Amino acid sequence: MSNNAETSLGTVQDVSGVSISVTMNSKRLSGLTFVHGHAHRIGQLGSFVKIPIGYIDLFGIVSQVGASAIPDALKDENTTSHRWLTVQLIGEGSRQGNFQRGISQYPTIDDEVHLVTEADLAKIYGNKGEQNHLVKIGHIAGSESIEALVDVNRLVTRHSAIVGTTGSGKSTTVAGLLDALSEPESFPSSRIVVVDIHGEYGKALKERANVFKISPDERNSWEKSLFLPYWAMSFDEFLAVTFGSLPPNARNVILEKVIELKASTLESYPVLGITRETVGADSPVPFSLHRLWYDLYCHEFGTYYSDGGKLPEQANWAFELDAKGKEKRGDHSKGIPPKFKKNKNVAGDNEKITKLPNPLNIQGPLENLGARLRVARYDFLLNPGDWKPDPHGKVEADLPALLQSWIGSGKPISVLDLSGVPTSILNEVVGIFLRVLYDAMFWARNLSQGARERPLLVVMEEAHLYLNDELQGLASSIVKRIVKEGRKYGIGAMIVSQRPSEINSTILSQCGTFFALRLSNSSDRSHITGALSDNLEGLTNMLPVLRTGEAIVLGEAVSLPMRTMISAPPEGARPDSQDPLVCDVLPPELSRNPGGWGVKGNSDLGKAFEDVSQVWRRQNPVLPAPKKKED
Repeated sequence: MSNNAETSLGTVQDVSGVSISVTMNSKRLSGLTFVHGHAHRIGQLGSFVKIPIGYIDLFGIVSQVGASAIPDALKDENTTSHRWLTVQLIGEGSRQGNFQRGISQYPTIDDEVHLVTEADLAKIYGNKGEQNHLVKIGHIAGSESIEALVDVNRLVTRHSAIVGTTGSGKSTTVAGLLDALSEPESFPSSRIVVVDIHGEYGKALKERANVFKISPDERNSWEKSLFLPYWAMSFDEFLAVTFGSLPPNARNVILEKVIELKASTLESYPVLGITRETVGADSPVPFSLHRLWYDLYCHEFGTYYSDGGKLPEQANWAFELDAKGKEKRGDHSKGIPPKFKKNKNVAGDNEKITKLPNPLNIQGPLENLGARLRVARYDFLLNPGDWKPDPHGKVEADLPALLQSWIGSGKPISVLDLSGVPTSILNEVVGIFLRVLYDAMFWARNLSQGARERPLLVVMEEAHLYLNDELQGLASSIVKRIVKEGRKYGIGAMIVSQRPSEINSTILSQCGTFFALRLSNSSDRSHITGALSDNLEGLTNMLPVLRTGEAIVLGEAVSLPMRTMISAPPEGARPDSQDPLVCDVLPPELSRNPGGWGVKGNSDLGKAFEDVSQVWRRQNPVLPAPKKKED
């Protein structure tokens, strides 16, 4: 790296920890210099400088320019003739271009400070052709010839965060990164799961992803039904999405019943790895929730004929009768409860009807669960397709097929579209998905499909909705575990949010790499600055003025912090998160936009609002495919 008069900026005048103060050369009459035919702006906020010391160069970032950069101890002296810079030291490198974070020695007074040229940056940032572990995500802002490269090893296993205000290009940045990380020639075995809260990424990633939705559109081959079988959950997770909060005695009774039902399944349908003697309430073994609910409902609401000393046996249960004289026993497979006769103890009447003994006092939870069993929106949990057990615990598809569909389908990306999940259980559903994946990878850590040999990246969109301090739920607890322990087992997290200040500080502080797009809110910026290990407040102060799609990338996955233009995916492969167009810049006859205030509306308003009502009632934004006409 050349250190000549062309690149000289000034000299060191004050050193305070990693912050140094520099006076610029008085002969620099212009704010512009030319090095090897390239123009360079002098003293740009956020630009890099180098300080040659012996056989190494120290590198730093300009964080202040002008009078505010004058050291406090020198402000009373005659410093008005000098132009000052404040530089934050961040690392050092040899003249051959090997760069490392941290510094082994400090500069001294009058050491020269130089510009960092494009040639220097190219050596520091690396060359994708020479280093296979680097992936291109865009180019350096202001230096289009220099590729922006990140270390995929540190990006995945050391966790990352992508933050930016709405409209800053956050979703497009995520799509661009996923496009780069799933490139088939470079990463034929990449494995990525996207937790998509608002259904933005399905269409954008359809070429490389399977999209799991509660109500898939049968016209889209890449969309598949989303299922999360209740029996794959831990017992506490199972209670959270079924019965809810229970009295201790009822909880213990249900715990024992679940263990017995799972043991009964293993007795009839043995599986490898577990036996009736070793099964527990948390073991992912199929059992019939419908059977459990029906039995509990009968014992909670049931009555029996007690005259003549009859016992409260099932043969003596007092069901109501329908118009044809048939007992109203309900239908456990459809969540339809039985109807029992009321208590009866009338003098002179030989028929006595008494309530079944030892109720658990859980009438409310049972009624609520029955309603969920009958509502289609909960089918992905409680009636999970081929993973729904029959009354004896038999399933058409078991745990291996479930895991293979999520992370072994042959496509590198799986998008879990949770846009149709009821908001009341969203936190629990996200937490259960992540916990199931984590447990599978944890226990399979020494196998070929474990995450040590084939790492797994989990991307969490709109993370502030379920990872904030106000929600101490399942999602927050498992993500804390992933960011603290996941690195050892090959599980990486990518946190995506427009409000980093609302994300749990423990989670954010464990992210080794940040992609910081435009952030207008001061509390969000300070949250990012506080989470960074480097003293880069001067660089993060630039966040409010970044362009759309531009990010400052900091942390372990990059040699130096870099201001980067992220490569956006092709026009037809971008997330469905763009702003609605109120009025196109083009006149209506040239516009390709289907709507807006500048376009005449649909003349058949009756049909239009029939469609509106239909998607609202279906709780699905996609209209169903038209029925085929029968011959």
